[in-house]
Amino acid sequence: MNMASIFAESHQLPHIPRVVQELILSFQDDDVDVDAISGKVALDQSLTAKVLRMANSAHYGVSRTIANPQDAVMLLGFDRLRTMVLASGVTGAFKMEGFDQNAFWRESFAIAALSKWLAQYIRGCDKETAFTCGMMHSIGSLLIRMVMPKEAKHLDDAESIGGSKRHELENGQLGFSYAEVGAELAKRWKFPEVIQNAIAGQNKPGKNEEYSVEAGLIYIAKYLKHSHENGLSEEDIVSGFPLAVADKIGLDATRAYKDLSATTDLNSGLDGLLE
Repeated sequence: MNMASIFAESHQLPHIPRVVQELILSFQDDDVDVDAISGKVALDQSLTAKVLRMANSAHYGVSRTIANPQDAVMLLGFDRLRTMVLASGVTGAFKMEGFDQNAFWRESFAIAALSKWLAQYIRGCDKETAFTCGMMHSIGSLLIRMVMPKEAKHLDDAESIGGSKRHELENGQLGFSYAEVGAELAKRWKFPEVIQNAIAGQNKPGKNEEYSVEAGLIYIAKYLKHSHENGLSEEDIVSGFPLAVADKIGLDATRAYKDLSATTDLNSGLDGLLE
């Protein structure tokens, strides 16, 4: 099976609610009607319930109860509401047996939070876009699991042995990786090119003259996540930091190094979706 065959049967692709599709399009609309979109979110009871549960969590520390999406926009801002609704729609799009999707999404949310944290050290980088790129970075692996379960199991077995990264195993066995699949899915869901390019380029630092800033953020975020999982000290994290990638995307690594302790307990605020 080649990558094109994964998308050959469009009815098999995961679907997201219409209001989520409209929010995706809002990335490219400077004149988006915030009131109209928040009103449409309110019409979807399931989405609204999830969003309000997250918005009223201790993570956001709002001064009063958020009772509806309009309140969320007023107290948290439209970009944060959009992120919450996107997360709700995307996490609900995949239904698979025998796979721990909660663990998958916790990992994705952690990369998203790290990507957003890193974005503050790049002049002009949009933090919420960086968060969305991180959240979506591994979405292609879910689609591979859904469409190619046997192949995914073989890849799991090979990955458990160690020695090769997941995308390397996929390229070797399938001829493509979760990054290319995820980028194509993002394109079909009409995510903007900045997010498509970030997903596609996340494993290719230094391979292209024009390297996506957001792809670099994902790459470094994954490095930090792996470092924390392996109990590396801050000194070790700094010594192995992918400085060439940081330089290429304009990330002020010197400032980031001083704040590394903040990355040990970052919270995306989205884990409530998984309860």
